[in-house]
Amino acid sequence: MQISAIQIAQLINGKLEGNAEVSVTQAGKIESGRPGEVTFLANPKYLNYIYETEASVVIISDDLVLEKPVKCTIIRHKMPYYGFCLVLNEYFNPHQDRTGIDATAIIAGNAKIGKDVYIGPYVVIEEEAEISDKAQLYAHVYVGRDARVGRNTILYPGVNLYSDCIVGNDCIIHAGTAIGSDGFGFAQTPDGTYAKIPQIGNVVIEDNVETGANCCLDRATMGSTFIRKGVKLDNMVQIAHNADVGENTVIAGLSGVAGSTKVGKGCVFGAQVGIVGHITIAEGTQLGGQTGVPKSIKEPNQQFIGSPAMPLKDAFKSQVMLRNLPALEKRVRELEQLVKELAKKDGA
Repeated sequence: MQISAIQIAQLINGKLEGNAEVSVTQAGKIESGRPGEVTFLANPKYLNYIYETEASVVIISDDLVLEKPVKCTIIRHKMPYYGFCLVLNEYFNPHQDRTGIDATAIIAGNAKIGKDVYIGPYVVIEEEAEISDKAQLYAHVYVGRDARVGRNTILYPGVNLYSDCIVGNDCIIHAGTAIGSDGFGFAQTPDGTYAKIPQIGNVVIEDNVETGANCCLDRATMGSTFIRKGVKLDNMVQIAHNADVGENTVIAGLSGVAGSTKVGKGCVFGAQVGIVGHITIAEGTQLGGQTGVPKSIKEPNQQFIGSPAMPLKDAFKSQVMLRNLPALEKRVRELEQLVKELAKKDGA
């Protein structure tokens, strides 16, 4: 497929500078750009590549001042990375639409199957489940009793959607993710052993959510575990029973949110973040990688790092002090020695 620069500019509503008829056939990175590729520049660290790249078309910000001539055609956009995403989605998206039902799929007679769906090899769909129009279920997906899959949603190979759980419209659930596995609920008995508490709730995933591979989203003990609209989860994220993850929150890999914790809208969590249960995280909270949160964060739009979590500025000050500890210890020992020597002189 050949796409002209003017087509790209029209798609993203960008301002074109240079040859409007130059065409591209693939997307690439600016630092290794080749003729026939479209790329973007959003990070100032890569500014020098705009003068060197061989890419045919580069999407840049509206206000970027070019200090030297460039060989490529430029398309200016208010948010160049987002503009590039629009191009990728329109012309190069690997999530291709598929349709048809494989002969090896096992589908209960009373399951509801929408129009233009794709149901791959060895998919199992149990009683009263509902698969909406244009949903795609890849090989070995399991959909439990009374579970629902929304319109235009993709479940990649090996996804397990347990009974009564709901996945909304326009979601992407990557391979190996478990939705609705039991929450970690046990009651201690008189003899010190643990009795399992039946987990009778479900998981509700709203529209436009994406999970990475091998995420675990536990069903509620009672009620629902909620993954709200627009949430993005990286690989191997754990969301425990009765948690509620707010709209458009982004959580990086290997992070965990414990039971009954409520995460506000628009939060950003780095990798390996751990949050205890039964607390509240204010909207807009940003947590650096490996942050441990032991109590509620009540003020919105704050940044934290460390374990236990500290405000970002305080954490940086603490790190400076920590680095100075060896030198401080040395000075203390020298002072102690000096005091001992002075005491000996006074005693003499």
